[in-house]
Amino acid sequence: MKAESERTGSHLQRRQHGAFRVIWWSSNLLLVTAFVAMLYSCVREYSVRRYLDGFSDAIVPDGQPAEQKVQAILNWMSAEPSRTIAANPGALATRDPEITLTYRQLLNVCGTATNAFLNLARSSDLRVRRLLLLSPEHTTKHVVAEVLIGGQWIIVDPTYRVIMKDSRGRYLTRGDLRNPAMFSEAVSAIPNYPREYNYESFAHVRLARLPLDGLHLRGLLGSLYPGWDEAVDWSLLLERESFFYLVLSAAAAMFFLLLRAGLAWYADHRLRIPRFRLREHTVRAGAAFFSAPEVKQ
Repeated sequence: MKAESERTGSHLQRRQHGAFRVIWWSSNLLLVTAFVAMLYSCVREYSVRRYLDGFSDAIVPDGQPAEQKVQAILNWMSAEPSRTIAANPGALATRDPEITLTYRQLLNVCGTATNAFLNLARSSDLRVRRLLLLSPEHTTKHVVAEVLIGGQWIIVDPTYRVIMKDSRGRYLTRGDLRNPAMFSEAVSAIPNYPREYNYESFAHVRLARLPLDGLHLRGLLGSLYPGWDEAVDWSLLLERESFFYLVLSAAAAMFFLLLRAGLAWYADHRLRIPRFRLREHTVRAGAAFFSAPEVKQ
């Protein structure tokens, strides 16, 4: 009976060790994949930033005040004859800056026009963020941009190529435009501007697109961290594909790195089985490579 019990225990232990090794090597493979994806995303994001820097340098005067930089970007967006027309706009990558800055159709749609403006503005050292104007049903009816000028987040509408101003030329914030009289005064100078694009309801991140009406995350996040939606430039994360994948791959790499550390501890202190120790092998290989060979006399 004792021998049979030992054989059963040994069999279970081998099965447990076998399952652990599968998990161990799978986590290592996923970690390597995440690191490769992160490196690729870094290169892609660097390429996009270089492209945007060169693009903005060509159209935005260097050393100019912020409002002149904004106007220079809007003037460039108004230059319709230089745009490429896509045969199938629906097939275009709307979160790729190189695409949104190229095609005329995308520069005439509020979402992609605002993304194009935000990307160029960031490359021109402006602090900007996206603002969603919401309908009573909490769907997005229009997208505009906010630019920090003179300590205030003023409203810019890239779709209509305008900075929102009152009749005296004063730049307006979203708080100003919540006033119906001020809103009417501002849009009266803009031809064919829809009056339903008011500022009664707005958001920087629309959580209502998530299941269960955003899982009531807005109220929870607001109670835990008031002003969370303005503390981070969410538009950069949500609307620039290369940056989104960079953050996602970095988070995945960190997760699998921590998972690997936890599995290593479990193997050493619970299962007590040998494993491949990457750090030790790397140190030994480095020492062997860089150490001077011993010459025997």
